[in-house]
This record gives sequence, C-alpha cells and structure tokens, in this order.
Amino acid sequence: MKNYQRVTSGAAGVPQSAETDASTRHRVASSILEHGPSTAAELAERLGLTPAAIRRHLDVLLAAGQVEAREQRIYGARGRGRPAKDFVLTDAGRSMFYTAYDDIAIEALDFLSATAGSDAVTRFAEARMAQDEKRYRNRMAGAAPGATPAQALAAALSEDGYVAATLPLPLGEQLCQHHCPVAHVAERFPQICEVETAAFSRLLGVHVQRLATIAHGDGVCTTHVPHVRKATTDMTTSERP
Repeated sequence: MKNYQRVTSGAAGVPQSAETDASTRHRVASSILEHGPSTAAELAERLGLTPAAIRRHLDVLLAAGQVEAREQRIYGARGRGRPAKDFVLTDAGRSMFYTAYDDIAIEALDFLSATAGSDAVTRFAEARMAQDEKRYRNRMAGAAPGATPAQALAAALSEDGYVAATLPLPLGEQLCQHHCPVAHVAERFPQICEVETAAFSRLLGVHVQRLATIAHGDGVCTTHVPHVRKATTDMTTSERP
C-alpha cells in the first residue's frame, strides 16, 4: 500500500509552501528595489531570515533572470578575501513592479519623434516635468523641519513611486532613486532623464550631476547634489563685479 503525503493548498489550489516561497521572493526583490544593490547578508538582516534561506530564494530569482550578481564595489582599501556579491534587479525583475504602459508610451513617443522630430519629444518631457516640478516644489515647502532640500525632494519622489533616499557625502549629498516607473521609456528616450535632471537643479537651487541611471543598466539612479556655497558678503565695492 502506497503512502501519500497530504499537501495543504491555499488559494486556487496552490500549495501553501509554494505561496510562502513566492511571497518571500517578492519580499527579497522588494528589499533590493528599495535599498539598491544588496548582499545576501544584508537581505537576511533586513528580512529576518537566515543567510541560507536568502541564498535559496536568490538562486530561484537568478535562475528566473530577475536578479543578477555583481562584484561589490569597494571604496578605499580592500580587505582580505573575495569581495561579497551584490544582487541587483534586472529588467525582468523590475517588470514585477512596473505599472506604466511602457509599450504604448514608447510607440506614442516613436510616432511623435517620427512626425514632429526629436525636439518634440524633449518638449513633451519638459511639459510633463513642469507639472511634476510644481507638485514637488509644493511638497518640499511642507517638508519636515531640519530636512535638507535633497531629503525633501526624495520624500516627494517617493510619493510618486521612485523609492528615493539620500546619502550624506563630504561635499554634498547623493540622491538615490531605487525605482523608476518609466525606466523602459527612458532607455529609448534619454531626453526624459535629461529633463528630470534639469528640474532637480531648479528645485534644489544648485547644479546637480547625474551619475547613474536605471535606464542605462545601473542598479540605482544616482544624482550628486553639492553643498550650496554661501556667497561672500564682505566684498568691497571695488571688488564687486
């Protein structure tokens, strides 16, 4: 007589263990999305799981092409031993979080570019960004006391789904956008990123520099925001330009 193992099923007859694994893998992907490139140890600490469990889920995501492993960037002197691997989301992994109609948007902008020229795409991006810029300026005006302009902008961007945060630097701050709802469109039309960067400069009152973008295959959109230099006020009349 054969022994059969009973498998408890959840919704739609899917085994609960499979549902749990899928849910955990989504948590892993979400953590990478929110925090950027992450090691297995960092993911385990954030999610309260063992490193072995995290690696098991990462293996599944790797096999599905939803994450990829990269050698961790080391700033400064490198210690002994092999550097840990950073895991980043691929386009397939990010597609789980996309809500924009990328294909339709790309087709529409392709048509606009073909019929009215590439400048028309830039003008469209500027008109679209002008609306966002106004909203961001209003949100930044109501930022928490003590927040830097970059932190206020990051909070406004996060409300629009960009999962943004800032990192302090010796000469300024780094604005990090861990998600880009229009990354596929921006990959085809880089004018979108250029217009956004120009808007950041106006909002922050300082010239910013875009260092990396998700649209170009980087794990995070990063923008360097330098400290605002205070103008010298003790110049004599003859020294003034």
